[in-house]
Amino acid sequence: MDEHVDDEFVRKARSGGWRSRAVFKLAELDEKYRLVRPGMTVVDLGAAPGAWSQYVARKLDGRGRVIAVDLLPMTGIPGVEVMQGDFGDDELLTGLEALLDGNQVDLVLSDMAPNISGVAAVDQPRAIHLAELALDFAGQHLGPGGNLVAKVFQGEGFDDLVSEARKRFATVRVRKPRASRDRSREVYVVAQNYRVM
Repeated sequence: MDEHVDDEFVRKARSGGWRSRAVFKLAELDEKYRLVRPGMTVVDLGAAPGAWSQYVARKLDGRGRVIAVDLLPMTGIPGVEVMQGDFGDDELLTGLEALLDGNQVDLVLSDMAPNISGVAAVDQPRAIHLAELALDFAGQHLGPGGNLVAKVFQGEGFDDLVSEARKRFATVRVRKPRASRDRSREVYVVAQNYRVM
């Protein structure tokens, strides 16, 4: 608890009116790779409590569209359409596709993570599966030149996932933002310039 209270990013999130410290992970990646631009359609998977959607909505400033999806309930954010449900569920995916109404997506964000059991042999496959779902969704809905940012945990299946992303995107980088805690195995795959298959 002390670590959380003393965390510089927790303090900065509170003072900036952000919903969580996770906003600084996306902000760093966006600053470096220019991911969020006016006019975009952005889908934020694993969005709760909503800091990434909040960041994108502020940056788009009404010139674009943000759709946030999470299993957990999420308080509304101005300029963000919120869908609650399990992203692995066909019913939710059908609803999301209906919301998109055939329009292509410019940026897919995924901060999805499984409920951690503490058993690596269980947690790692679950985490990789969520990243694969995000990659598959991106493959089906990104327009040419679209981008994907997905949280992935290093371990079994990680190299295969990155390899698959490299088949679909012109540039794939693996980054650990400063706001990611040192002890965490999380990294972010930043895949840019989608090549329509």
